[in-house]
Amino acid sequence: MKFSKKLGFTVLGLLPTAAIAQETPAIPSVPADAIARIRAEGMNNSKVMATAQVLCDRFGARLTGSQALLDANAWTRDEMASWGMQAKLEAWGPFGRSWELQRTEAQVAAPYVAPLIAVPKAWSPPTAGRLDAEVVIFDPVTDTDYQNATGKLRGKIVLTSKPRELKPEFEPRASRRTDEELQKMAVAPVPTPTATPTPAPNAAPSNAASVPTAAAQRLARKLNFLREQGAALLLDNSNTASGGTVFTASALVPQDKPLSKPTATGRTRLLAQDAEAEGRVLPQMTLATENYNQLYRLVASGQKVRIRAQIASKFGGNARCFNTIAEIPGSDLKDQIVMLGGHMDSWQGSTGATDNAAGVSVAMEAARILLATGLKPRRTIRVALWTGEEEGLLGSAAYVNEHFGRIDTKGTTKTFVPGPEYEKLAAYYNLDNGGGKARGIFAQGNTAAAPYFKSWLSPLADLGAGTTTLSNTGSTDHISFDRIGLPGFQFIQDRLEYFTFTHHSNQDNYDRLQEDDLKQLSVVMATMVYQTAMMDERFPRKPFTP
Repeated sequence: MKFSKKLGFTVLGLLPTAAIAQETPAIPSVPADAIARIRAEGMNNSKVMATAQVLCDRFGARLTGSQALLDANAWTRDEMASWGMQAKLEAWGPFGRSWELQRTEAQVAAPYVAPLIAVPKAWSPPTAGRLDAEVVIFDPVTDTDYQNATGKLRGKIVLTSKPRELKPEFEPRASRRTDEELQKMAVAPVPTPTATPTPAPNAAPSNAASVPTAAAQRLARKLNFLREQGAALLLDNSNTASGGTVFTASALVPQDKPLSKPTATGRTRLLAQDAEAEGRVLPQMTLATENYNQLYRLVASGQKVRIRAQIASKFGGNARCFNTIAEIPGSDLKDQIVMLGGHMDSWQGSTGATDNAAGVSVAMEAARILLATGLKPRRTIRVALWTGEEEGLLGSAAYVNEHFGRIDTKGTTKTFVPGPEYEKLAAYYNLDNGGGKARGIFAQGNTAAAPYFKSWLSPLADLGAGTTTLSNTGSTDHISFDRIGLPGFQFIQDRLEYFTFTHHSNQDNYDRLQEDDLKQLSVVMATMVYQTAMMDERFPRKPFTP
């Protein structure tokens, strides 16, 4: 490896012709003084942790459709307006029913008293008051298992999954990307298009019904049987991690028949969105594996076990959902737009710090930095704080459909219908892979954009953000832009504890955020947004076919 101050590094030897490790042509850049001002403001006068603390601690979990999320919408709007930005809430939907958790409890009552680490699943119906009930196991494989359980589940608290063996964890839970990993990313070739593209979020439903898979039908049979037999509460095991960490999301809904209106997400149907599931779902909690395994062993050995538990939850009407939108007006190119953002909604198990108060706080801080420096962007800079991301990129997809364009599908024919701002968007920068510092950016196969990124990141190489890769990354809001041919990008980030500990878990709280990482992220995002806003030419787009 040969080090280059301009490029971070170049790799010797033969490389794919599209690899980013080739020498970058001259790319116009903003003056070094502007970048220095951004860095000084972001590193010395940062407000990013204060913003994150409000989002996490004041509002708590921000489930889509909840009052807490509405309150966070209003606060982010008002906060950015107080900085001098033009801020508003923009509605999208309909989403479905709102859900609020009002009370939760879980403890062993017999053969001894002991607390349980348990998280109610989102959109779980309430229990019939405070339960004090026997615990049984029901994880059927054969018809005989169903026959043997008939008449034995009424009023019971049911363990519905198998125990999970835990081993000592010799690998560190937190990690940063290595130089070797970043080098491989830097020389990655142009991604090969998939033969069958992933269905677009919020796309218009096709005429075909959504046919349940065999696995979905087996699960539906189990869930329907438990309901018919009168089970009082379903408990399952956290599917990963240990040490009291619980990973959970939404309540399971039987999927044993085609839907007349397939959901947009393609995920397990949510009670919020599926009126057909009304009355067919039982109260549900997920337990920490240590607790679940212990209960399973006791019951399997013949020991009588009782649990006291309660879920007090409330369903509302059709939820009001909004994206928070705020702008810094441009100057001579003010009709053109550079966007940045992240999603503000979270799951219910904790306060959504790394997923994704981090991304929201960084996007807001990047805008605040640009305002504080007094730099005047040529293009208008627009912050978008999305909601409904966890249910399938719903907020960003609705916004893109309205402002930038949509793909209409009739049979096998796809037609792109451009929106009023399709030609005005330069690029969108997203942050939603935890709170680890930026190591570079995914160019999403945009070979023409890659040289710009490499040039713009070069002054940030000493911060560790020097890598550009042509690789794609998905599963977050930049995909809503990318799928209609607009430049939408996600940053490469250090993983820290994101996928091992915090992502969708009860540990995703403010204490997992690292100040130095968030300050660096804010500087990198502000720099990339400002560079894009100051271009003479239009930001390059990759070829697009609906």
